[in-house]
Amino acid sequence: MNYIETLTKELEGMAMGFFQLLPSFAIALGIVVLTWIMVGVFVRVIGRVTKRAGLRTDLQQLFETVTKLAVWILGILIALTVAIPSFTPAGAVAGLGVGALAIGFAFQDIFENFLAGVLIMLREKMNIGDSISCNGIMGSVERITLRETYIRQFSGELTVVPNSMLFKNAVDIFNDQAVRREQVVVGVSYDTDLETAEATIRKAVEGIPEVEKDKGVLVFAQEFGASSVDFLVLWWSNTGEQDKRLTKSHVIMAIKKALDDAEIEIPFPYVTHTFKEALPVEKAPLAANES
Repeated sequence: MNYIETLTKELEGMAMGFFQLLPSFAIALGIVVLTWIMVGVFVRVIGRVTKRAGLRTDLQQLFETVTKLAVWILGILIALTVAIPSFTPAGAVAGLGVGALAIGFAFQDIFENFLAGVLIMLREKMNIGDSISCNGIMGSVERITLRETYIRQFSGELTVVPNSMLFKNAVDIFNDQAVRREQVVVGVSYDTDLETAEATIRKAVEGIPEVEKDKGVLVFAQEFGASSVDFLVLWWSNTGEQDKRLTKSHVIMAIKKALDDAEIEIPFPYVTHTFKEALPVEKAPLAANES
């Protein structure tokens, strides 16, 4: 019977303590609700300030995210202090220090992507809207978060890429400069006058309206191919005004037409067979219906 009385007293004490803490729990819940409201207010204020400052979209998102984290952490610490009298922020920090090493190993990838996201947002290059290529992924940057980046591929698929991959690997930014260089290789037959071919190719490329005339057109005799002498043709075009693939198509068609008009051959691959001994040649017998 003593055990039952002891258990009953403990349960009564726990119930009494619970009811005594109900006001504290209610206040803590109110603090959490107030924190949620304050997060929205602070984010709107930060958004207006960053927009007026003319910051990039990714930097605006970074400041808004950091503001959310800071307000939520402060609000939760205050709520826990009110709800649990024995709780103190200093004690919480000390407790986290005990398991910091284990947490670091468990969430290594998350922390790595988080830090990479912050560094990506802080650097000037690779912003939202940029066309990039990284590790075989080509597309436009739609969104940058603290953990991952959303890339809309040119074929339409949306690819979610960890920030650490973009931070550790080389990233090609296609629209960093609007004017970009393109090239094509053109082969002419071996009996062609190379100076005439060079002038013909250069004139054809310079006649394309999309080609930047100020930067010039370069035509180099590059190498002796298997069936042709190959020219390397380089030009610059404004990719902001027209897709570079369309400009390249116009250049190739113009070179082909110019060489045809000049009666300069673009040869097919030639194959020459050489036999060390003479081959016997015999007349094939006529078919029965041809006799």
